[in-house]
Amino acid sequence: MSVRCQVTGKEPGYGNQVSHSHRRTRRRWLPNVQRKRYWLPAENRWIRLRVSTKGMKTIEKRGIDAVVADMRARGERF
Repeated sequence: MSVRCQVTGKEPGYGNQVSHSHRRTRRRWLPNVQRKRYWLPAENRWIRLRVSTKGMKTIEKRGIDAVVADMRARGERF
């Protein structure tokens, strides 16, 4: 399974790691993705999401029902 937030769509960023001697090697920055359970009152059930910490803040701000509606419009499966 890929490291991707289901709410925000954040994926790993790619770039170069530059050492003190200025050698460059490829590296990637992983998003802080957690597996979290949310209660969905509209459907009277729990859902489990792979969500970044920014996605958690989005859910707190907008509410789980609005976020799930947007995810379903995008075709996201959970």
